[in-house]
Amino acid sequence: MAVFECRLVMNVKKLFACLPWCFPLRAYVFCMGTLLFFCLASLFYQFNGEPPGILLDIRQYIDNFQHATHDSKAIEATLVFEPKNFIQSGQSTYMDDHGPPAPRVLKFPSQVVYNRVGKCGSRTVLILLRLLSETHQFNLISSDIHNKTRLTKDEQVELMKDISSISQPFVFTRHVHFLNFSRFKIEEPVYINIIRDPINRFLSNYFFRRFGDWRGELNHIIRTPAMKDDERYLDVNVCILENYPECSNPRLFYIIPYFCGQHPKCREPGRWALERAKQIVMEKYLLVGILEELEDVLLLLERFLPHYFTGVLNIYKTPDHKKLGNMTGTVRKHTPTVEALQVLYHRMRYEYDFYYFVRDQFHLMKNKIGLKSEAGPPAYSPKFLRELARRTPQPLDEDEKLDMDTEDANSWLVHQEQTV
Repeated sequence: MAVFECRLVMNVKKLFACLPWCFPLRAYVFCMGTLLFFCLASLFYQFNGEPPGILLDIRQYIDNFQHATHDSKAIEATLVFEPKNFIQSGQSTYMDDHGPPAPRVLKFPSQVVYNRVGKCGSRTVLILLRLLSETHQFNLISSDIHNKTRLTKDEQVELMKDISSISQPFVFTRHVHFLNFSRFKIEEPVYINIIRDPINRFLSNYFFRRFGDWRGELNHIIRTPAMKDDERYLDVNVCILENYPECSNPRLFYIIPYFCGQHPKCREPGRWALERAKQIVMEKYLLVGILEELEDVLLLLERFLPHYFTGVLNIYKTPDHKKLGNMTGTVRKHTPTVEALQVLYHRMRYEYDFYYFVRDQFHLMKNKIGLKSEAGPPAYSPKFLRELARRTPQPLDEDEKLDMDTEDANSWLVHQEQTV
């Protein structure tokens, strides 16, 4: 018996001695790599409190594949990941001991902020969002505050916390300059916005404040009850050429601060605010469209944010919506003289620099998904103004300062035509 046991021990030793030569080096590397992966995954799970994102993405892919034949409601339900117990009853599992983990919303834009720029089609988009929120079951929160775009630090934090507390998925809209969530360690939402030709935006706002829109004859009186008649009926050419505050900087520096943010220098017309606004558009915004190509903007929103904007073009093109949209048109709006336009264009040169930048980025984005950019130049481009100037036989008969402003504007326009 002892001899048998000795032989058995010797045979086992020989077997183990031969094992390392039975497997190639590649198999060892694969096994060790797999072991390391699961060790790191386990550590990540312990520190993060949830499985690694790659495993959740794999699970989401499998779930979507399994439910591909279900109806649309079943597909939408897969956006919430609820782990299922596939172990037969009677066997002990983690969920038997601890219960199922809380449902986790997968990584898709569930927080959208539309810090809408005034008089850039925001009311049209808001009407669409109200209809879409009922169809797609997301929360639409539209602030009633229209005249407070600049906030103190405490007001910024309070507003961002209020936004983050909204039940997801949601779209929050308000006329407010860009809020830097990451600066205060708050989860960042997805930002979207729309801008338009700066002079067109200015004219729309100028006449809207005075005469409202087609929704009601007394709308403008309710909106600006303290405005006196001499201000309400002030000719826009006089406002521009005589340098009234409403028609000069810094009030004309309007679009850029919506993207530059809450920094005090964002309110000062200049290169610093312009470049900062461009940087934030590139880094923080999912999409900034231009109102002159609104249908393409809606198409891109439908592609990028289908949970919110699926079917938006069908709604937008319906006769009922077009009739409703026409009611938001500004009353009594008309074009200033060419001299006033030239001065206005010169004062808004930073706004146009930003507008051209956004337009180019928007066209690049369209080209990436196969949309051609067939839209024409802005309504008040340098070339357009120079063509108008050639049709003006008489120069302005104003004071010396105004003549100097017009001359500067003309020289600047000539330079712009050569560079644009």
